[in-house]
Amino acid sequence: MNTYGLEELGIINPSAVYRNLCPAQLTEHALRRGEGVLMPTGALCVNTGKYTGRSPDDKFIVDSAGVHDEIAWGKVNKPISQERFDAIYEKMVAYLQGREIFIFDGFAGADHKYRKGFRIVNELASENLFIHQLLLRPEAGELENFVPDYTLIAAPGFKCIPERDGVNSEAAILVDYEKKLVIIAGSQYAGEIKKSVFSVMNYILPKEGVFPMHCSANIGEAGDTAVFFGLSGTGKTTLSADPNRKLIGDDEHGWADDSIFNFEGGCYAKCIDLSAEKEPEIYNAIKFGSLVENVVLDPETREPDYTDGSLTENTRVGYPVDYIPNCAIPGIGGTPKAVIFLTADAYGVLPPISKLNKNQAMYYFVSGFTSKLAGTERGITSPVPTFSTCFGAPFLPLDPSIYAGMLSEKVEKSGANVYLVNTGWNGTGKRMKLSYTRAMITAALNGELEKSEFVTDPYFGVSVPKTCPNVPDELMIPENTWEDKAAYAETAKKLAKSFIENFKKYTHMPKEVVDAGPKAE
Repeated sequence: MNTYGLEELGIINPSAVYRNLCPAQLTEHALRRGEGVLMPTGALCVNTGKYTGRSPDDKFIVDSAGVHDEIAWGKVNKPISQERFDAIYEKMVAYLQGREIFIFDGFAGADHKYRKGFRIVNELASENLFIHQLLLRPEAGELENFVPDYTLIAAPGFKCIPERDGVNSEAAILVDYEKKLVIIAGSQYAGEIKKSVFSVMNYILPKEGVFPMHCSANIGEAGDTAVFFGLSGTGKTTLSADPNRKLIGDDEHGWADDSIFNFEGGCYAKCIDLSAEKEPEIYNAIKFGSLVENVVLDPETREPDYTDGSLTENTRVGYPVDYIPNCAIPGIGGTPKAVIFLTADAYGVLPPISKLNKNQAMYYFVSGFTSKLAGTERGITSPVPTFSTCFGAPFLPLDPSIYAGMLSEKVEKSGANVYLVNTGWNGTGKRMKLSYTRAMITAALNGELEKSEFVTDPYFGVSVPKTCPNVPDELMIPENTWEDKAAYAETAKKLAKSFIENFKKYTHMPKEVVDAGPKAE
């Protein structure tokens, strides 16, 4: 039996080893092992059990001498000792003895100059199917002498013992940057594998002059690339899936001197309330070869109920990007003409679109703002500001100033325009129509927006166009949508103060960036 070098990882005497099987074979193995069931479309549906989303409190980085001074230690990047990591690792590989092992050898990074090789070792065939579809699949010749840059081992059946292992629960996501090794214990949620690869790329690529981004990207017929940053619920996936532009990728990209490139070969989309009418591309991508997580099925017909969030609101599907008809293969575009920060402002005071200067771009990028609306979560009775550093705090091992500095450098070098787009609410109490937001983004991308007269927002300091093709003029200036002007001023000041308070924690940011933020008076 060919073990493909597993013994070098300490995994000996496996009962079987399968390497880079095709989706059909992996689906067959998953069904044989009882890991999931087939939906009528042929997609494999699994229940991930206790963990139906990422578990940020269970993620740790080995605090070794070689990386100690590089990592931005804190609530996100928590340290674990080398001794504790090694002890958990030894128990995990012992757990894997005598079991079937599934290996995927592939790549992250569509640009060959910067791509990295990853070996993913799975206990479950279904998780191996997921990562086969999410990463970049190698050509046959590339497997012959494949040497990974990083190795990731995922064993959901191995449970940590917190009081013994020095972790917070039975799940643990542990990264050893010096050993170039990641281990995932206790959680079957496949997103942990995907985001662990992303975190590694966020550590490696800045050293090579490449800016790693938690964003979507698309490209027009003229070769003009745009990138879209935004937290969950702001429209990142929806707005980048433009029928008039090709999708480069929906989540993770690198910005090199001469390219924007997708890290992945697949997409990981939410399924809650999914419909063929609203999101036909994702709906039709749920077919044979896709992995669906935690969607409730009718026990008799296996038909999905996408409105049922009883297992989790975070129902998901992973599929290869070429399941989307309008995708760019390979996932590479030129340097962007536009950088768009998406936010869903539930306070109703941010402009629907505004243009940022260099320092404002760094400020709003580092802030990573959106807001939760009253009623969306239990206990929320008024809008709650939400900030996620650089629109991806859980995945950034280095200090935010490094990523912000790279954004500034790339924007300046490329001449890209940077826009802040509010897909949320205004003073009418209504959310901005998707058609209006699309019209504003189209105008930003084709240059029409630059023909407008711009005014400076009194609280946020950004440049706001007074007009935009196919958008009512009265919606462009936030104050004009409020009947009660005093209430507008009070609400704008309240949100500005939230920005200012949040930014105090970024002690390494240049003064000119701090000064570019909102003013509470």
